Amino acid sequence: MHERSSVGELVKRLRRELDRYSPGEKLPSSRALVERFRVSPVTVSRALAQLAAEGLVVTRPGAGAFRAQPRVPAAVAGDTSWQEVALSADGTAELVPRSVDASGVLASLAAPPPGVIEFNGGYLHPSLQPERAMAAALSRAGRRPGAWGRPPMEGLPELREWFARSVGGPVTAAGVLVTSGGQSALTTALRALAPPGAPVLVESPTYPGMLAIARAAGLRPVPVPVDADGVRPALLADAFRATGARVFVCQPLFQNPTGAVLAPERRGEVLRIARAAGAFVVEDDFVRRLVHEDAGPLPRPLAADDPDGVVVHVCSLTKATSPSFRVSALAAHGPVLERLRAIQVVDTFFVPRPLQEATLELVGSPAWPRHLRAVSAALRARRDAMTAALRLRLPELVLPHVPSGGYHLWLRLSDGTGDGSRGFGPGGEAALTAAALRAGVAVTPGRPYFSAEPPAGHVRLSFAAVAGAGEIAEGVRRLRTACDEVLG
Repeated sequence: MHERSSVGELVKRLRRELDRYSPGEKLPSSRALVERFRVSPVTVSRALAQLAAEGLVVTRPGAGAFRAQPRVPAAVAGDTSWQEVALSADGTAELVPRSVDASGVLASLAAPPPGVIEFNGGYLHPSLQPERAMAAALSRAGRRPGAWGRPPMEGLPELREWFARSVGGPVTAAGVLVTSGGQSALTTALRALAPPGAPVLVESPTYPGMLAIARAAGLRPVPVPVDADGVRPALLADAFRATGARVFVCQPLFQNPTGAVLAPERRGEVLRIARAAGAFVVEDDFVRRLVHEDAGPLPRPLAADDPDGVVVHVCSLTKATSPSFRVSALAAHGPVLERLRAIQVVDTFFVPRPLQEATLELVGSPAWPRHLRAVSAALRARRDAMTAALRLRLPELVLPHVPSGGYHLWLRLSDGTGDGSRGFGPGGEAALTAAALRAGVAVTPGRPYFSAEPPAGHVRLSFAAVAGAGEIAEGVRRLRTACDEVLG
């Protein structure tokens, strides 16, 4: 049995047996529990640690585990209704409400119920994560001299240098800040570059987490449509002129959710348009390390072709490793760097040094390129399996673009005109999402990816968060059942 399953089962059994013991009474020894339940000492240790965290047992080194004293009843809940007034009654009129809608983010973060296939996941399946390499890196890092001391607030010099080399061009270690994941880096960038009430240009559709960041900061997201070649420069220029915006947020490589790559002829144009508007481009380079095996050479980051400091670059290692490996970088040059640094220090102080040391150990090990090659091959195979299954079984879901990087597909719900398929009417996206969950597969609705009214219904399907091709085939079969329910 998997170690995690064994721990969970043992916790349940020990929790049921605790009533046999009086408060303060000693539980059987770890050796006795190992023999009785036929599990490993590590499983017993982890189960007792979980019970201790729940306040049910107390462990004493050298003495054993004891049933904890009964918990003190929780205090009666007070009346918090006054907070509705306090959070809403501002003496100055807000141009943009600063209430936070996290639903678009939670759609990809929330674990589905047991037995539900996870087509809504935003991270690699555990079988694709470099768990052994990360564990070994963390173990080695913990033994480094000074590993548990306070790091430089900007990040370890060696790690900043590594990130600078990975970006290239004019980016140097002096222009890199190590941050706690891409979401944190984007938050710092938007807070640094735009005051509350200001417009910020965003791709349409775009990552819901970024829209949530902007709205929480009191910014006004203004959509700029993308096509198969990325953001449309003419519309970007129009948006700058119409709004006076000083920030544009984009994902030039394998854009989320469309998978588009900014075309070579548009790259310089985007930078020129932003520079003419006196604006910054926040480049979210979030999945460069999740390129598929058949992608070919990748374009350089926009920051690598930007000598004028137009681009504030964000890149992260989280997508290529684990949801909990939250290490990323902000790269910029010019006066803006000091503002970025000040906001990051105020918000988070610094990224824990053991995690930075572990990152250096991981990316400097032979296991790192092996892991990236393995993920590249696996993602291509999963993408092809999902693409083939969708085209065979679900013609009502239109796939306009098959990306060569990233971890998902972006599908439009057909309205039935022109392709001969049955069409979805108004409300079809919400109906399909709900029906899919009833059928045992979780999908991500498209509405949260739009900052204004969407042109059509969409769903996003992840092929990285599932166990493999067999689960992909079963998930598409379940999605077929959901479509039949909605379409009648």
